[in-house]
Amino acid sequence: MLDKIKEIQQQIADFTIDNKEKLEQFRIAYVGRKGAMADLFDGLKNVIQEERRAVGAELNALKDLAQTKFNEFQTIIEASSDKSLEVEFDLTLPNIPNLNGSVHPLTLVRARIIEIFEKMGFNVSDGPEIESDFYNFTALNFPENHPAREMQDTFFIEKSNGEIKDDILLRTHTSNVQIRLMQNKKPPLRSIMPGRVYRNEAISARAHCLFHQVEGLYIDKNVGFKDLKDTLYHFAKEMFGKDTKVRYRPSYFPFTEPSAEIDITCLICKGKGCNVCKYTGWVEIAGSGMVDPNVLENCGIDSKEYTGFAFGMGIERITMLKYQIKDLRLFTENDVRFLRQFEGQ
Repeated sequence: MLDKIKEIQQQIADFTIDNKEKLEQFRIAYVGRKGAMADLFDGLKNVIQEERRAVGAELNALKDLAQTKFNEFQTIIEASSDKSLEVEFDLTLPNIPNLNGSVHPLTLVRARIIEIFEKMGFNVSDGPEIESDFYNFTALNFPENHPAREMQDTFFIEKSNGEIKDDILLRTHTSNVQIRLMQNKKPPLRSIMPGRVYRNEAISARAHCLFHQVEGLYIDKNVGFKDLKDTLYHFAKEMFGKDTKVRYRPSYFPFTEPSAEIDITCLICKGKGCNVCKYTGWVEIAGSGMVDPNVLENCGIDSKEYTGFAFGMGIERITMLKYQIKDLRLFTENDVRFLRQFEGQ
């Protein structure tokens, strides 16, 4: 038995392992349950009692030798296999520049709107999105029973106990910034107010509960309706092109008197009529009017000395017209296929 152990010991020492196939052959021959090692342990029962302990010790040492060699070469081969999978890089090649993402279309149009009005002397003002009833409604001459004050049109803020606070809400327009501006600064005032607004509306291709507005305000002595018309006429031409036609329609808003809505020729059908313009050939882009004297007085401005105009427009509506987008939901879905269309704009 001892001679057989020495013979197997020499075989293990001489066995060359340089790939996975040889490693598997070694495992089957000397480590596996049906290899030479198993035969030797089975033959241990035939050794006489006096020699069995010494032979058993030699067998255990032989088993450890085989297992140690197997573990060692298994680690070496796995390491060499991992290295073979690594990609070798040529460090002398020029680097690949990072591919920049595209600017969101709403951001593009917002920047263009600001650019146009800044050239006309307007600055940019900002204000809170969580607002009180006074700045969102009362100061703007909204009657107490106006529909906009109802929960079906406005998001009101809940207390921690679930009670609705009817005086704290998410702003429904950026007109709250106009009120704060008129309270804190003296005329002349000429500013635009871009920002997010919230309405409790069902989401569809033409409406959303979250959208963006740009409102404008101009307060000074002797400001007339002609100043309002000229301002918005110039904006429409700059934004949509010199061939764009503009019309004004009488309207009503609680905070302006007189009031008007501004339409332009539909850019999708070129005025011929389509489902976007409801087959009229015209699309509304903004509401406007002369600031109501009550609003001026609510803000501490003498309505007998100063007059002014205000206007407001949805950035989504302007973007849809400019880029001929027919579904409002695309702006918030983050579909990469949609966003990539605006690369390089």
